[in-house]
Amino acid sequence: MAEVGAHLTAAPAGEERPSVFEAVAQDSLMAAVKPALQHLVKVLAESNPARYGFLWQWFDEIYVLLDLLLQQHYLARCSASFSENFYGMKRIPMGNGRQQPLATAGLPKRHHWKSLLLLVLVPYLKGKLEKLVSSLREEDEYSIHPPSSSWKRFYRAFLAAYPYVNMTWEGWFLIQQLCYILGKAEHHSPMLKLAGVRLVRLTAEDIQALEKKWAESTSSQTHSFSSRVQSALRRALGAVAFSLSTGLSVSVFFLQFLDWWYSSENQETIKSLTALPTPPPPVHLDDEPSSALLPSLKSVCPLCRKVRVNATALATSGFVFCYRCAHGFVKAHQRCPVTGYATELQHLVKLYSPES
Repeated sequence: MAEVGAHLTAAPAGEERPSVFEAVAQDSLMAAVKPALQHLVKVLAESNPARYGFLWQWFDEIYVLLDLLLQQHYLARCSASFSENFYGMKRIPMGNGRQQPLATAGLPKRHHWKSLLLLVLVPYLKGKLEKLVSSLREEDEYSIHPPSSSWKRFYRAFLAAYPYVNMTWEGWFLIQQLCYILGKAEHHSPMLKLAGVRLVRLTAEDIQALEKKWAESTSSQTHSFSSRVQSALRRALGAVAFSLSTGLSVSVFFLQFLDWWYSSENQETIKSLTALPTPPPPVHLDDEPSSALLPSLKSVCPLCRKVRVNATALATSGFVFCYRCAHGFVKAHQRCPVTGYATELQHLVKLYSPES
């Protein structure tokens, strides 16, 4: 069955509680998908702004709608989010004890809608808040508001308080994970506690029930017109969600690879490996009288030892001379006065300063 995944196995008896590594891995799955998709949309928008520019402009809204459809499909059919189902887990209401409902039974409506809102809405609002803070920080640097304006005082106070709020939020998740590791909590995430559910591994009965439900949904026939319309709508929505889930299942590792490939740390490593080597400094020919030590002042010509007039550089070595000095020396000796590199008159490059 595509929705359960070929890599999933039933949990042995007494090992229904997922490890912290499985729980954190499924959290990071969707967190890695969005940046990779965002980069793909950015590439499309930059290549053809007229056709794909709206995707970049409304990316957050389009993504949250697709995420809503995807998570609704999986919560309704598998009692789990996409990433939880991908790692072989399901959600059950708190207080069920050892008697667990099958994954196909679905969550109670209250837990279902709370789970859906916390899965989709909270990340969306958090992302919007981070973008707002970033834009306010830029506006604070180039603000046109008077220093005494009440608006500026308000958002400066907001910017000052945001790091502490964000630290409290992240600390809440960290403490919850530590409690989960130590066996003091049934949830690795506060979002699960707010939704009133906990994660357990899929059992053999769950996998069999999911496969049976999938087979029945594909072979069921309806007779009345209204039921056919409703069934067609459900199948259409299910097909869209299934396409999204199948595409994500296939491309999730590719998207994670793209996210790693375009990360700043990896780009710096690639640049360091592929950068051209720095050319060695020019070799001074100490046995030549013309290769005397360069003057200490950069504005002095190495030939006449006077302040340069009509500064001219040699393209073969990069040293700068007076035009008259360089032209006469190169015409007579066909080499650089300092390095001895072979030079022609066409290698003379006139330098223009802002003053000239």
